[in-house]
Amino acid sequence: MSQMLRGLMQDDFPLTLDHLRRRLGSCNEGAEVVTLNPDATSVCRASHAEVSQRIDRLARALGTLGIQQGDRVGTFAWNNQRHFELYFAVPCIGAVLHTLNVRLFQEQLTYIVNHAEDRVIFVDDSLVPLLAKLAPTFNTVERYVVMGEMQGEEADELPNALPYEQLLERAQANPDDAFEYPQLDERQAASLCYTSGTTGNPKGVLYSHRSISLHSTVTLSKDGTGLSRADRILAVVPMFHVNAWGLPYGAALAGADLILPDRHLQPEPLAGLIERERPTLMGCVPTIFQGLLSYAEAHPGLDLSSLTNAACGGSAVPRRLMKDFEERHDVRIFQAWGMTETSPVATYSRPRERTPGGGTREHDDDYWDERATQGRPLPWVELRLAGDDGGEVPWDGTATGEIEVRGPWVASRYFADSSEDEKFATGWLRTGDIAAVDERGNVRITDRSKDVIKSGGEWISSVELENELMSHPDVVEAAVIAKPDERWSERPLCCVVLREHAGADAPALVEHLRGRVAKWWLPDEFAFVSEIPKTSVGKFDKKLLRARLAEGKLEGRVPVS
Repeated sequence: MSQMLRGLMQDDFPLTLDHLRRRLGSCNEGAEVVTLNPDATSVCRASHAEVSQRIDRLARALGTLGIQQGDRVGTFAWNNQRHFELYFAVPCIGAVLHTLNVRLFQEQLTYIVNHAEDRVIFVDDSLVPLLAKLAPTFNTVERYVVMGEMQGEEADELPNALPYEQLLERAQANPDDAFEYPQLDERQAASLCYTSGTTGNPKGVLYSHRSISLHSTVTLSKDGTGLSRADRILAVVPMFHVNAWGLPYGAALAGADLILPDRHLQPEPLAGLIERERPTLMGCVPTIFQGLLSYAEAHPGLDLSSLTNAACGGSAVPRRLMKDFEERHDVRIFQAWGMTETSPVATYSRPRERTPGGGTREHDDDYWDERATQGRPLPWVELRLAGDDGGEVPWDGTATGEIEVRGPWVASRYFADSSEDEKFATGWLRTGDIAAVDERGNVRITDRSKDVIKSGGEWISSVELENELMSHPDVVEAAVIAKPDERWSERPLCCVVLREHAGADAPALVEHLRGRVAKWWLPDEFAFVSEIPKTSVGKFDKKLLRARLAEGKLEGRVPVS
């Protein structure tokens, strides 16, 4: 029997965030971190080298707080430079960065902090009043570090509170005594993020140094987000949600500029930031892009054209939204798909370019058909579709099944929670997303398993109905849910937000859908609402819409006459 011949490579070189930290201070000359200040007009700038020095002091300071390897350190913060510093200092000393979603319900935050057993929480000064209300419910938190101006009675309500800058000043007492980072195993836990808890308690996803390092590397792939040293990255997706899609770590690895909007996620400050700082890439959910587009339409002359490589995910991106941005503002939006359990990016839509001059109408339609998909699995991610019988569904672009994925940045189970182990039982993650995949590997999400509508024994895709509705010029937002029906079991109920002074009504929207979807998909009722409720990460909250429907509190219901 022959023996394996081992390759003669440095295979034991650890894939840890310490490598990314070292690059900040040594390889990223000229790169900067830019943070929008509270006034929403001015910014704070620091070079990667300056940030690297502050990270060293923060790492030392964490030791003075008693933080040891494996301890969880919470953050309750917006996208800003101090949060970025914690992204490296905490995991590089062997502790675990636990980013807390500032938009979760209070009961969920209490559960998450106690379940993770956080010892210290770093909190932005603007969020102190909210956290102070919850502090008495935390069982393991020993002290708080306030980032920003620490003043007022609210800050005093946090027990053992300490200002962030004072903490760093104390750590600078011996500048000649270089801090020695520990040697880390690449499989050590680096960060912890909880799902939004749409069913039951939120679930913790515990990322390793290796998983983050590999995920960050693929963000530099041209078939992915394609980050490079030449980029200026505007990370709008919250840093408290799945490591901001890996954009901060990707910026450190590539040596790209990182622009952070802090708490200012409204269209006006974002538009101003884009005009002044000229980012080349922005990552956020469709609702942010929709608001930015509406603002741009109302302010002719606004220049957003630096965004040649915008990444959008979290939910399906309407084709019309992408076309309007590209044709009116020279902004190119590319879809991504993933979830907290996949770090999050698992697929990316980077189709072939159109023929110069646009080609034929048919060719143009093919191009936008591909742009409207969620793209192909990234390198190292494997994907399959599972049918109702457990068998594998073919990649023919038509047959649908539940997406199952595996790969080096896909979760193998939840942190300290075995309640949903069946999702990981086969070695593949059952995602709950229903999709079709074509022969080229392009994924087209058709629904979440809990959102699909079963009418008369046939499936209706809420996602496809939403996208077709949002292609109507009068429709700003659309979310489709199932309503009970005595004859058909379920029928689609379309919740729609119309533009101001729009002339469209229910019959007009049905006519718009006619010929675009199957006849039996056509809705027989609409709900014209002032706003579609959003989840903590900006997705349409269909669970809340379904609850309002069940309680008879859903506004604006209009039957199709």
